[in-house]
Amino acid sequence: MGIGAKGWHAEGMKSTMQSTPLLISSLLRYGTTVHGESEVVTWAADEPRRTTYRDLGRQAAQLAHALRRLGIDGDQRVGTFMWNNAEHLMAYLAVPSMGAVLHALNIRLFPQQLIYVAQHGGSEIVIVDNSLAGPFGQLLAHLPAVRHVIVNGPVDDATRAALEAPDHVEGVHDFAGLIAGEPIDYDWPEDIDEQDAASMCYTSGTTGNPKGVAYSHRSNYLHSMGVAATLAMTPADRLLIVVPLFHANAWGFPYAAMVTGSTLVMPDRYLQAEPLSAMLVKEKVTGGAGVPTIWNDLLHYLDTHDVDVSLVRTLMVGGSAAPPALMRAFHDNHDIEIIHGWGMTETSPVGSLAIPPPRVEVDSEEYWTYKASQGRLLCGVEGRIVAPDGSVAPSDGESVGELEVRGPWITASYYSNGTESDAEIGEMAAKFDDGWLRTGDVGKLSADGFITLTDRAKDVIKSGGEWISSVELENAIMGHPEVLEASVIGVADDKWGERPLASVVLRPETATTVADLSDFLEGKFARWQVPDRWAVIDEVPKTSVGKFDKKVLRARYAEGELEVVKT
Repeated sequence: MGIGAKGWHAEGMKSTMQSTPLLISSLLRYGTTVHGESEVVTWAADEPRRTTYRDLGRQAAQLAHALRRLGIDGDQRVGTFMWNNAEHLMAYLAVPSMGAVLHALNIRLFPQQLIYVAQHGGSEIVIVDNSLAGPFGQLLAHLPAVRHVIVNGPVDDATRAALEAPDHVEGVHDFAGLIAGEPIDYDWPEDIDEQDAASMCYTSGTTGNPKGVAYSHRSNYLHSMGVAATLAMTPADRLLIVVPLFHANAWGFPYAAMVTGSTLVMPDRYLQAEPLSAMLVKEKVTGGAGVPTIWNDLLHYLDTHDVDVSLVRTLMVGGSAAPPALMRAFHDNHDIEIIHGWGMTETSPVGSLAIPPPRVEVDSEEYWTYKASQGRLLCGVEGRIVAPDGSVAPSDGESVGELEVRGPWITASYYSNGTESDAEIGEMAAKFDDGWLRTGDVGKLSADGFITLTDRAKDVIKSGGEWISSVELENAIMGHPEVLEASVIGVADDKWGERPLASVVLRPETATTVADLSDFLEGKFARWQVPDRWAVIDEVPKTSVGKFDKKVLRARYAEGELEVVKT
C-alpha cells in the first residue's frame, strides 16, 4: 500500500483509525458517568420518583446480574410490558448491553396480536409493571416460552397467584427485591458484534400479523446520534417522553439521552392532558415527544386553563401527520414550536424532521409549508420517489410516487423465526425493492431533502381516475375551529369509483353542521375533491399507537353503523 506516480493504488488506502464497535453498552457507560447528574423522573400519583443517570447505571448493572442468575446467558429475548418509567429505561440499557435482546411488547395491541408477537419474538423473561400485571396474567397461559415474570411494584395475592399458575412459569419476582444486593458494577461484554440484534419491535399490525424488526447495536447507536444532533438536544433539556417505550424504541430518546445528558420525564400511566400539563410546570420541561392525539388534547387543556408553559420550546410530533392547525395553535397561543417527524418501525423509526431552513422567515407561508411537510431526511437516510410504473422520479418537489428509503438504521428485512407461511414470506419480501425499503407512503421529495407525503398508498382515494389525498382533506377539516378530529376514507361510488367520506368529531354544543364544513373547504380544494358524504361521530377510532384507524371506519361504514349525510 502506498502512493504511486499516478496517485493512490487501485485498492485504496486503508485508514489508521480504531474500529471499536458501536454498542449500547458504550452509550450506557457514557451517559451514566459523563452525564451522571442528569435525571430520569417517573411521574406518580403523589410525588415523582427521581433517579440520577449515575444510579440508573448502577441499577442497570444489578438488573443484568439478576437476569444472568435467571438464565439469560446469550441473545435470548427479554420482554417488557410496561409504561414509560425508570425501570423500563433501565431494561433498555441493561438487556442489550449484556448481549441479550430487548423485546418491548405493545400493551395496546389486541390480545391475539400480543400473544402472536410475544410468541414470535420468543421472550423468555418478561418485566411487567404492577398496574399491567393483571392483564398480562390473562395472556400468560398462551406464552409457553416465558419462564420468569418480573413485576415492577407490589401486586395483590390474587394477581401473583394468576401469574404463578401456568406450569411453564418457574418464578414470579419482585423487581426491587430481585436486584437488591446484586453488584452495582457489571463487566459489560465487548466482544458483541455491533451488527447483532440489540432490540426488536413489531409493527402495529394494521393488516395481517405484526411484523418484527430487529434493531442492531450499530443501528440504534447511529440513530440516536442522528436524532440528538438534528434536535440539538443538550444536558440542559428536560424532555417529556410521552411516546411509549414500547413503540419503535420511543423514537430513539432513551439512547439519545445517553448521548446528550438530557433529563427524561417519564409519565408512566398518567397520559391525560391535566397530569401532562402538571409535568410541564413542575419538572420545568423544555421539550417533548408524542403523537398528534396527545398534543391535541394538551392544546385544548392549555387553551382553557392557566398553565405556565413558558419554558417549553419544542414538542416533537410523529406517528401520524400533524394537522397544520395544531402546529399554528401551539405557536400562536403558547409560543411552542411543533417539530413534525416522519418514520416507521422499519426506520428505527425517525427518518426525517421538519425544521425549516434558516433562510426562511419565521411565520411566513413558506415557513409553514416546511413545517407541515414530513421534514428533511436525516443525514444517513437516503430517499427516492418511485412512480407507479416503477421508474425513479426526480427529486423536484413535484413528482409524486411511493417513497423508498435506505440507510444504516433502515431495516433490510423482517425478522423470521421459521414459522411463517409462504404467503407471509412473500408479503414481507415485497416490502423491499433492490435494497430499498418501500414505505407505502405516497408523496414527493424536494432537491433539498424535504419529504411531503400526501397519503398512505392504501388510503389514497381514486375518484374518476384522479387521486384525492385523505391526509390533506383531514388537515383542512381540522383547521375548522369547531372540529376536534377528522378522518377521511374512500367509499365505493357507482359513477366515480370512489368518493371521500369525512368522519368528524365536533366540539360539544356546537351549532356547526356538515354543510358548514363543506362550505369551509370551498376554495381550498377543487369542487370534485370536497367530500360529499359526512358522518358526525363521538371519537375517531385509533390504533395501538394513536394513529387514526381507518380500517375500523371502513368496517363501520360497510356495516351501516355510520349515520352518513350527503351534501
